[in-house]
Amino acid sequence: MNEGITMGNLTSIKQSSQQNKTFSSKDGLSLEEVNNTVSLPKNAGFWRKLAAYSGPGALVAVGYMDPGNWITSIAGGAQFGYTLLSVILLSSLVAMLLQVMAAKLGIVTGKDLAQAQRESCSKPVAITLWIMTELAIMATDIAEVIGGAVALQLLFKIPLVVGVLITTLDVLLLLLLTKVGFRKIEAIVFTLIATILIVFFYEVLLSSPSIGPMLKGFIPSVEIATNTGMLLIALGIVGATVMPHNLYLHSSIVQTRQYDRSLEGKREAVRFAKIDSHFQLTIAFVINCLLLVLGAAMFFGTTSDLGRFTDLYNALSDNAIVGAVASPLLSTLFAVALLASGQNSTITGTLSGQIVMEGFIQMKIPGWLRRIVTRLLAIIPVIICVVIFGDRENAVEELLLYTQVFLSVALPFAIIPLTIFTSDKKRMGEFANPAWVKYLSWTIAIVLTVLNIFLIYGTFAGLEIG
Repeated sequence: MNEGITMGNLTSIKQSSQQNKTFSSKDGLSLEEVNNTVSLPKNAGFWRKLAAYSGPGALVAVGYMDPGNWITSIAGGAQFGYTLLSVILLSSLVAMLLQVMAAKLGIVTGKDLAQAQRESCSKPVAITLWIMTELAIMATDIAEVIGGAVALQLLFKIPLVVGVLITTLDVLLLLLLTKVGFRKIEAIVFTLIATILIVFFYEVLLSSPSIGPMLKGFIPSVEIATNTGMLLIALGIVGATVMPHNLYLHSSIVQTRQYDRSLEGKREAVRFAKIDSHFQLTIAFVINCLLLVLGAAMFFGTTSDLGRFTDLYNALSDNAIVGAVASPLLSTLFAVALLASGQNSTITGTLSGQIVMEGFIQMKIPGWLRRIVTRLLAIIPVIICVVIFGDRENAVEELLLYTQVFLSVALPFAIIPLTIFTSDKKRMGEFANPAWVKYLSWTIAIVLTVLNIFLIYGTFAGLEIG
């Protein structure tokens, strides 16, 4: 048992589990090796407590700025100017609502979303949900592996297949960091997020966006629903933003804090988890906006093809496309930010895989083996794609597109159970969703499902996003 879990904490957790009979089970803690290991200051002020609770939100925010978001956001700006900023805004607000619900579930019940689904469903249903979730995590991981491999190719001319293999090294980094403390993982992730934010803020400043049209872009437009190409880009942004694995991740990693498992302790933990989540997702929202603004300011109205990472990389150093601000430095910074995004997301994707495996099927295997298996499942399809189609970026990015489509399919399988669990007063007590949150979350689930059907239909009908 991890030394950070004291006997007193174990007793408190056991009592909390016994009091909540709906979620009582024979399995262990979520992410047992790091559960309840991050200490909190005693009798401290608001800011010290907030600093101690902050961290899980950063790991969650990573999923909202991964390479899949890059393609859709920049292509949206390049093709339609600032119009789709409103889609990023609405998607981010939806994400904030869902992530707070996931954090509440973990804090209040002591169970992550995977454990909750397994205990509340029949065995066949639970296995089906597990398979769907594992495939969604694999799809997410494929996108991150592709982003990291392409970034290595752009920066160092490393062949894609070699770059894919190199991306497995972050699994070893994650294994090392879990031995020295979960806060180290959070610190590295936040540093990489800051790198991405600084790079794109700098590039957007150089691009001199039009402030008036940019602000107008945050107002929803009827044109989005009536223009087929714009609608598909909008749906791509939604699908790439609200991803299912983040809900499983958040419901688990909030439990790394050593908050008092009493009712008052849970109130405090929920309060600070909400602040942490909203702050970090606001940063993700800003980064996604910067991506779209960069695409609009530099590429809207040009005739260049901007559907690929390499196209974007080359365009940033081409005076004929972006004007006098073009420089090799901009291209290099773009690739560095892409590498940071890929590495960030693969770390959190590996954690999500562990949470889902342990939660759904209670499989207890060594940490290093679990992480290696998770990564191998992700890189095998990418390597096969590279071997079949050659060392061409467009081939692997086509694979990335289909991973985003599959995420759209998997999303309701996470949102609907989360809504049911967090709206149930028997499970959540005073923390149950108020009526407006309950009905809003159901509306979101239904609308996203319908929109995703359109996205899937459009994709397989031969329509391209970006």
